[in-house]
Amino acid sequence: MTFTPTKTLADQVRADFPILHQEVNGKPLVYLDNAATSQKPLFVLNALRDYYEQYNANVHRGAHTLSAKATDAYEGARDKVAKFINAASRQEIIYTRNASEAINLVAYSWGMNNLQPGDEIILSVMEHHSNIVPWQFVSQKTGAVLKFVQLTPEGSFDLEQFKNLISDKTKLVAVSHISNTLGCINPVAEIAEITHRYAAKFLVDACQSVPHTPVDVQQIDCDWLVASGHKMCAPTGIGFLYGKLELLESMPPFLGGGEMIADVYLDHSTYAELPHKFEAGTPAIAEAIALGAAVDYLSNIGMERIHAYEAELTAYLFHQLTQIPQITIYGPKPNAKGEGRAALAAFTAADVHPNDLSTLLDQEGVAIRSGHHCTQPLHRYLGLPGTARVSLSFYNTRAEIDIFIKALKETLDFFAGFS
Repeated sequence: MTFTPTKTLADQVRADFPILHQEVNGKPLVYLDNAATSQKPLFVLNALRDYYEQYNANVHRGAHTLSAKATDAYEGARDKVAKFINAASRQEIIYTRNASEAINLVAYSWGMNNLQPGDEIILSVMEHHSNIVPWQFVSQKTGAVLKFVQLTPEGSFDLEQFKNLISDKTKLVAVSHISNTLGCINPVAEIAEITHRYAAKFLVDACQSVPHTPVDVQQIDCDWLVASGHKMCAPTGIGFLYGKLELLESMPPFLGGGEMIADVYLDHSTYAELPHKFEAGTPAIAEAIALGAAVDYLSNIGMERIHAYEAELTAYLFHQLTQIPQITIYGPKPNAKGEGRAALAAFTAADVHPNDLSTLLDQEGVAIRSGHHCTQPLHRYLGLPGTARVSLSFYNTRAEIDIFIKALKETLDFFAGFS
């Protein structure tokens, strides 16, 4: 397999990301930890600064000019998110602090009020802790039973086992669109169709898909979908929940306080219409506006273009990694064009501990992740204490992969000298 250098998407966007041009430990930064959080372009950083410098005010509550401008920008960002994932209505987009809060919203508002002893919740062994722990809480409170889909030999969601696991007792299926450890792309539209055949609800954790590939909630036909802004070029402290309108309308508020009310009396309250029913208190205004800016930035590039470029990087990364005999990569293999999995690789390297690997790579300016990546049950399932993970984004280059591979080989040679 040969790779011919061309002018890449990364070549065109890297100037937008100031942090990518700094040094770490005296070496040029090679940031390959994008599954944990993405870097932020100037377009997004400027949106944050502009809010605080030009129209800092609370939203929805003021008749003055600054409040009106802030409200327009805040609600305009909601429209952008709705369009980005093809929601049927802007009312279907609820701002949250992150995807974890979004899942907890569904767990407490819907789960606690609709699940009973003996009902079943189906998850998978690859889920992020954020899509396991809230359902454990719900299970303990309601008596619902948790069941888990396992993996195929290739390291993907076992669809056939899922078909055997789901039953009339199933009330909820909640799975990731893309695993943050295995990189597998789960067949969420097919899972949704099977789930709805049993009149159950379906939640998608899209944290690893929304930043990297087109996502269409109507095409998937999921009941809820969650994502975190900080993984898609937006700031921390902002995420969103998508939910089908009629379902959100049937759910009681998750948090109480200002902003989510219509009228408050001493002995009772009435609640605001969607989406505000679920957004108690002063929101993360600047962060929401910046999320809208991030959506603009990604949309201007084009999610199809981002996906295609990251697939090229995936093919190159796997070609390079598989030339190192000590490396074992987990999850399905990409095809020759880099399709079939996400642009990340969780791996082990002989007997070298992932933390040691990450620490020495950091000395060369290469930032990767090590540990269990908030997927402890998956690592136990695989019989591993942890893995190293390299994860790419559209601003990464083949040259950076080469630097990583060279540093990785030198690190393995260093440890081999002690064996």
